[in-house]
Amino acid sequence: MPLLDPRSGPSYGAIEQENDRDRDTHRDQERDRLFQDEYHYETDGEDSEISSLDEAQEGVRKIEAINMTWTTRSLIIAYVSIFLMAFCTSLESQTVMSLVPYATSAFSKHSLISTVLVVQNVVNAVIKPPMAKIADVFGRFEAFCVSILIYILGYVQMASSTNVQTYASAQIFYSAGSTGLQILQQVFIADSSDLLNRAFLALLPEFPFLVTVWLGPTIAGAVLRSTSWRWGYGMWAIILPAAFLPLALSLLLNQRKARRLNLIKSSRKKRRRSVFAIMRRTWYDLDVGGLSLLSAAVTLILVPLTLAASAKNGWMNPSIIAMMVIGLVCLVIMPFYETSKKLAPKPLLSLHLLKQKTALAGCFLAFWYFMAFYFSVQPYLYSYLQVVQNYDVATAGRVTQTFAFTSTIAAFSVSLLIKYTRRYRIFVTIGCVIYMTGLTLMLTYRTENASHAQVLFTQILVGCGGGLLNVPVQLGVQASASHQEVAAATAMFLTSMELGGAVGAAISGAVWTHSIPAKLLKYLPAESQSAAAEIFGSLAKALEYPVGSPTRIAINRSYQETMNRLLTLAIIATLPLIPLSLVMENYKLDKMSPKSQNEEDSPLTVVDPEPESEDSHSKRT
Repeated sequence: MPLLDPRSGPSYGAIEQENDRDRDTHRDQERDRLFQDEYHYETDGEDSEISSLDEAQEGVRKIEAINMTWTTRSLIIAYVSIFLMAFCTSLESQTVMSLVPYATSAFSKHSLISTVLVVQNVVNAVIKPPMAKIADVFGRFEAFCVSILIYILGYVQMASSTNVQTYASAQIFYSAGSTGLQILQQVFIADSSDLLNRAFLALLPEFPFLVTVWLGPTIAGAVLRSTSWRWGYGMWAIILPAAFLPLALSLLLNQRKARRLNLIKSSRKKRRRSVFAIMRRTWYDLDVGGLSLLSAAVTLILVPLTLAASAKNGWMNPSIIAMMVIGLVCLVIMPFYETSKKLAPKPLLSLHLLKQKTALAGCFLAFWYFMAFYFSVQPYLYSYLQVVQNYDVATAGRVTQTFAFTSTIAAFSVSLLIKYTRRYRIFVTIGCVIYMTGLTLMLTYRTENASHAQVLFTQILVGCGGGLLNVPVQLGVQASASHQEVAAATAMFLTSMELGGAVGAAISGAVWTHSIPAKLLKYLPAESQSAAAEIFGSLAKALEYPVGSPTRIAINRSYQETMNRLLTLAIIATLPLIPLSLVMENYKLDKMSPKSQNEEDSPLTVVDPEPESEDSHSKRT
């Protein structure tokens, strides 16, 4: 089967045997539905408006119609455009990652790297579901445009920031735009591919890492030498829109083609509605209440973790306590709100998908996997390599990004294995084993006297494990969703991953903020004791002391002992991974075919999984 065959149609998760005649019949019925169906809100009355919320949303209908207009040539152009934009965003991320320590050090707040990353991960976590919602409600093209605009605002604000508060607040726009593009790229690929080929095509946005992982640190070093870290952000506000243009034209032209063929209903047929009715429907479609609860819960719980150590009175600070209490209350209320048909008829998080054990295990696995990542590879490995290992900017950046390089290669390899073996679960388990082994070796070999080969080898091993488990887990979660919910399922998986990263960044920030100052005061010689706060706050200040001097030895020891503590937490966080991988269903991917939301209540029909016992087989079928 060709990877880009518009005639095959996308596949979203139902597992069943289907011959060619059944597939043709399904496509004919789908075409008739697109021609004949009317939106419920064209009728009178609020009841009909609310009932329409149970149907496929306009953005979903648009992409279903557009899928019928793709030719092989136009689909190839669209995927080339995805690759072009992914290359730009990949190069940008590899470049600016090396600039963060210098940007925060410019404000004498090097320790706030973790807080910046918490903000990024919180935004990454909460923006994925609403961005998927925007794509479902308004359309893929419209959602892409919103993401690009927000992305540019983030670049401009970071480049012009004059204090750490402005810089940190810019992460909201920057992270919202970048993660919006991430989820939308995956949603587009899910729209236009079947599940058997999706594991490979889903890697298209990741392939640029094979090149940019080496170019990014070099560009960052050149920027720091020739201008300042500000231009390292500002230049992308010009480059990214230019890279997006081909994809925008591709989506827009095919959307217009679908309208000419009358596959998308004309807005002239819709009844005019009041401003209140429009706001009311938008509230339900985007689930603003659920988004507010999720944002408040994640932000108010995680951000105080990194601020408590440096706040007045520490954990007893009334503001810290109040934030965490309110955050916990929002977290408790959110599941009840999201499962209420009256309050959230189109919920932000499709929590009912978690009734499927594969989706539940996959989301938890992503959570713990990415938490361990933020204990080990991010956010302080880059600073550790420059201080303890005495690497320059480019070398430290390349070592840090070895994870991205090796994980991309591993993910590419596993996508091909999935295609030809029709299985995915075995690769999840193997990936978990390799990932845990790599973290254990990092704790053993990442010491002050470690050789460059030892440091690099552990990063390669961890990257291979991450690449092997990430793609198949996402594939398994997507398999439990109908087309209406494939974007929500993808967002739920990626949200779980980002929440794990946010928790990991928050805890690592708390450990770093609590441990480094105490150890510096303990180990620094008497003549350097007065500079402890400045050394802690600025990476550049720590690097001023020559290697082998008593002060540098004390700094290195403080960094080393703190990193050992973080790596121990990383290994503990990976303990649930292998059991969770074994819980996931061992689906046969070549038996997956399209199924609409309305065919049955359950989003997943299992006809022939590989059962552990005869009883469990009869229950699943």
